[in-house]
Amino acid sequence: MIPGTILVLEDCEEDYETVCDAARRAGVTHKLRRATTGDECMEILRQSDSLPALVLLDLNTARGDGRDALRFAKSDARLRSVPFVVLTTSANPRDLGFCYDGGANAYHVKPVRHDEHLRVLGEIFHYWLRAVALPEKHEVLTRNLNPPLR
Repeated sequence: MIPGTILVLEDCEEDYETVCDAARRAGVTHKLRRATTGDECMEILRQSDSLPALVLLDLNTARGDGRDALRFAKSDARLRSVPFVVLTTSANPRDLGFCYDGGANAYHVKPVRHDEHLRVLGEIFHYWLRAVALPEKHEVLTRNLNPPLR
């Protein structure tokens, strides 16, 4: 995986296009890499030489879902510090609890309205790629997003 990549587990084409649109609007310079199944997401993480800057997870996908990918990633010492943000249609308290217990860094319920979905994604990108301080090994992944203060 290219350093600075955002891995997006999303099986819905429309929702993935919304992620791409929100990234463009937010000025995200990271490459977006898509997985449509939990198994594919795990395989990408397993085979990658570099860590993604951020992983956006939809929970309900085929052939291994976001829960499986989260469980896999947070059990791997190399991936544990990578931010995993759940973005799902599920407002089920069991899913919420499972994700936080499993190491998710944030949990967002996808808004139904497109403009709200774009707003939430913009906030996610701003927070995780600009505002938050990440562990040292992620520095190279986020350095270019934070221009020096003059």
